[in-house]
Amino acid sequence: MDALRQNLRIAVRSLRRSPALSLSILLTLALCIGATTAVFSVVYGVLFRPLPYRDPDGLLVLRTTWQDQPNSFSAGNWFDARRQATSFQYFVPGHGESFNLAGTDAPENVDGARVGAEFFAMLGVQPALGRDFRVEEDAPGRGDVVILSDGLWRRRFGADPSVVGRELRLDGRSHTVIGVMPAALDFTLWDEELWVPTAFTPERLAMHDEHYLLVLGRLHPGVSREQAEQELAGIARRLQESHPHENTGRALAMSSLMEEVVGDYRPRLFVLFGAVGFVLLIACANVANLLLARGTARARETAIRAALGAGRGTLLREALTESLVLAVAGGAAGIALAYWGVAALATFGPEDVPRLAQARVDGPVLAFALGLTLVSGLIFGSAPALRLAARMPHEALKDGGRTGTAGAGRDRLRNLLVVAEIAVALVLLTGAGLLIRSAVALAGVDPGFDPRGVVAGRVSLSAVAYETPAEVIAAFERIEDRLAAIPGAQAAALVSAAPLEGGNTNGLVPEGRPLDISSAINSAMRLVTPDYFGTMRIRLARGRTFTEHDRGGAPLVMVINETLARQAFPGEDAVGKRIACCEMAPDGGPNWKTVVGVVADVRASGMGEAPPPEFYLPMAQAPAAAWDWTDRTMTLAVRGPVDPTALMAPL
Repeated sequence: MDALRQNLRIAVRSLRRSPALSLSILLTLALCIGATTAVFSVVYGVLFRPLPYRDPDGLLVLRTTWQDQPNSFSAGNWFDARRQATSFQYFVPGHGESFNLAGTDAPENVDGARVGAEFFAMLGVQPALGRDFRVEEDAPGRGDVVILSDGLWRRRFGADPSVVGRELRLDGRSHTVIGVMPAALDFTLWDEELWVPTAFTPERLAMHDEHYLLVLGRLHPGVSREQAEQELAGIARRLQESHPHENTGRALAMSSLMEEVVGDYRPRLFVLFGAVGFVLLIACANVANLLLARGTARARETAIRAALGAGRGTLLREALTESLVLAVAGGAAGIALAYWGVAALATFGPEDVPRLAQARVDGPVLAFALGLTLVSGLIFGSAPALRLAARMPHEALKDGGRTGTAGAGRDRLRNLLVVAEIAVALVLLTGAGLLIRSAVALAGVDPGFDPRGVVAGRVSLSAVAYETPAEVIAAFERIEDRLAAIPGAQAAALVSAAPLEGGNTNGLVPEGRPLDISSAINSAMRLVTPDYFGTMRIRLARGRTFTEHDRGGAPLVMVINETLARQAFPGEDAVGKRIACCEMAPDGGPNWKTVVGVVADVRASGMGEAPPPEFYLPMAQAPAAAWDWTDRTMTLAVRGPVDPTALMAPL
């Protein structure tokens, strides 16, 4: 310990004699260690931080697949599969839904979820206040209870513990608050802030054709995933046999919950982490070069000390201690910068990065930063220390401390470090150039609509106040009329899901093909008002768009995009052709809709994604069941001036 204290004093004195060099090294290390630590906190928070559930690795997500694409469960398929799934301890359905919350202050539209009664028992999470759902509450007419998230409880109810037992109105129905979940439940599947029971009716459990449920499962102890997958394959075959019209070609798939949550962000985050790691390596090489140059300048001093009796081990320890002092100081400053960097990434990072809000500088991240600091100190300190200790005293004294061109030309190690820096920098620059090129290319992609000057909002209607499709349609039409009357509004329309907003899908069967699921084209559905295409400035390629005459009782029509037109009627003009979709006719046969127009493709899933097959139905001709699919929710779009913020208050 005495030797360590002496080495530290010598290192500090030595660094104080070269303040400019020490400060430049300190800032370099602080920036690079801070950036690497901040990115690691995101990588750890998204990919490795355990989900706030009991045994999160044992939680599974179950889906149906159709045409090799992941799909959801219907209530009927879930009900039949649950009765046959003996490998699963839990087999719980759920789906996200928006609710109009009233009963306290001003009404508010909040995201919630309908889940099976065993949902929280499966997760292993107990309410912080109140109780969990009971099995008998997950039944028709009994699902009038609600559990609040910690965030909603604090934001809306001021963290009042007496909220348990209070009556709230959700979509016009009275619900009793029975519990509040803990703050530890900081990640949810549907960004929900409250939960209510699914309470499926017998009619809903008999339906096998409306796919909207996500199913979570947990295996019985001792059951392997291979056994469960074999059982699911048998269940899928039996579902195809019992309900061939809805399930032909449909399989069941299983994945871990973490895989479902992270998605394709795993390789993206590892690439980002690798990039900042390369920057840190460049910094270490740079610092090593600076210390080598400094060591060359101090060669005569070191030689005199060696001649007076300082051993190589002593010189090596002193040099390494000096490097570690620099690394620790830079690491401490880097950790301070990492706190700011993590907050900036959480605030300004992409909204769709899962669990980004959970990124923070905590124990594991601090341990990583400490290890990174020590490793960095060893990396950039080893070469100068070994060079310093290896040089013979009589050679340094003979050179007389000269550091001219002859000495520099002989220093191959410093040249190699420079070459390594340039090589790594070129890798990073090449990657950055490719990203910039991709960004420029994406900026030039036509999205298929013009978002400039458009402000959008979302409205959900209560199923109690607006029970029938006619009431829903009439209410939305009144809303559209009032939107168009807003001062400054140039156009207004409603759509069930705006571009980039997701939405429902449906299988379409073009006329002339067999009327079964194997012939269906899975397509995105949009319910729209007649002015939607003009409001969003979506180009009409052929035919016409909707008019006020496309209403209930009139011939059923649809507009399709160019991708669907090519897939449904290759080499033909789609206008005038018929497509069966969405519902059965009163006589039990297919419900044919005539294609009256073809519009340009809209990049509905992102600028880098190919446009999917897509079709539009007039809102006034929406299938009755569609209002259940959409939860009686429509997006309002109003076009105004280039800066449409003035429309937001009247909207």
